[in-house]
Amino acid sequence: MGRPLMSGVEKGIFRFGVFEADASSGELRKAGMRLRLQDQPFQVLMLLLERRGEVVTREELREKLWPSDTFVDFDHSLNTIINKIREALGDSATNPRFVETLAKRGYRFLLPVQVAASPPPEEETKNTILSSSTFGLTDLEELPAVSSGYVRALFLLIQVMYLSFYIAALGRISATQDMLDRVLGHPWATILLIATAAVGIPVRLYLLSAAAFDLRDLSRKFLKLFPGILVIDELWALSPFLMAPQIGMGLALGVTAALIYVPFAQRTLVLMRQRTLAPPK
Repeated sequence: MGRPLMSGVEKGIFRFGVFEADASSGELRKAGMRLRLQDQPFQVLMLLLERRGEVVTREELREKLWPSDTFVDFDHSLNTIINKIREALGDSATNPRFVETLAKRGYRFLLPVQVAASPPPEEETKNTILSSSTFGLTDLEELPAVSSGYVRALFLLIQVMYLSFYIAALGRISATQDMLDRVLGHPWATILLIATAAVGIPVRLYLLSAAAFDLRDLSRKFLKLFPGILVIDELWALSPFLMAPQIGMGLALGVTAALIYVPFAQRTLVLMRQRTLAPPK
């Protein structure tokens, strides 16, 4: 009958094709994007992945999912579970790529599966930080441990500043469009401004709420968002030149130079916060 059902399911991340199933978190992801899969279908999928290449019988699944004193339409319920797994994987019963049905016997997972250890959250955050070290001017180990209150306050102020930029520009969109047309003479600049502001506003609101409620995982999440934030912020760093007729070219250049560095300042702040929460060894 093969190995006992779920006898100490292998812990870690099971990778097959573009999919991965995390035994620790109970999540199924496709190319990094989380897929919706309920608990029982996920349990069955994990069993099939653990017993890859082997037949998992219907009786084994009955014993695992429903105790002997549970009344349930077993055939219908199990078929529904398998269909949900296939739907999540984009699989087909008639031409299976992942889950094969063996009539009246059970099911078998067809693809090779790679199993990787699932790192603890602290280690995952550290790996994300270290892997992003080339995206800034400072590494984690170079930073001092600073009170998280100061770091959060500065980080919040930066988010408020950018949010104010977006709202002010969109609130005076007609005047802003006239300035862009006079300076650049092309409508694409207005389209770019509106698009980046539309993306920037929800991002800033998310970062504001995450910092305000002191989300512990903020460092890792921000560093994942950082490449996109960097592009948007560097584009908006050019905005002072729109006010050059009023403030002068020299001041516009100085403010732009400062704004160019602000994205890296944000990165430094989240690294300082991470260092305070978990000082590196």
